[in-house]
Amino acid sequence: MDATFWALIALIIFLGIVAYLKVPGMLTKNLDERAEKIRNDLEEARRLREEAQELLADYQRKRKEAEQEASDIIAAAERDAELMAREAEEKTADFVARRTAMAEQKIAQAQAQAVADVRASAVEIAVAAAGKIVEGKVSGATADKLIKDSIAEVKARLN
Repeated sequence: MDATFWALIALIIFLGIVAYLKVPGMLTKNLDERAEKIRNDLEEARRLREEAQELLADYQRKRKEAEQEASDIIAAAERDAELMAREAEEKTADFVARRTAMAEQKIAQAQAQAVADVRASAVEIAVAAAGKIVEGKVSGATADKLIKDSIAEVKARLN
């Protein structure tokens, strides 16, 4: 019996022990468990990737909505500012027109008052002058009656 024969016998015994201890089943089981773990990791990675894509799409949609809302707010603010400016301009023009009308009215009243004052002064001067003229020419009860009638007539016309 040579060394090759003993090597063959050792190999057969080794393979028997390996088969008896179910080493191939353990290797297969370990490889299957590892393959399952890798499969689960890949599935988890795919699920996380889909979640990340959904979140990205959601954030992009929210960003677009926020940009649209900001532009709407800016447009509304511009419209409000323009409206306020127009209203302020109209109110200012109205205020100036009212003030101008009031000033013109006061001027007209002052002018009318001045004319009335001048007329009253002229009437008083005329009455006084007429009184002095009549006094000089007419005397007595007739003069007094004439003066009183003239003064009454002038006052009646003024009123």
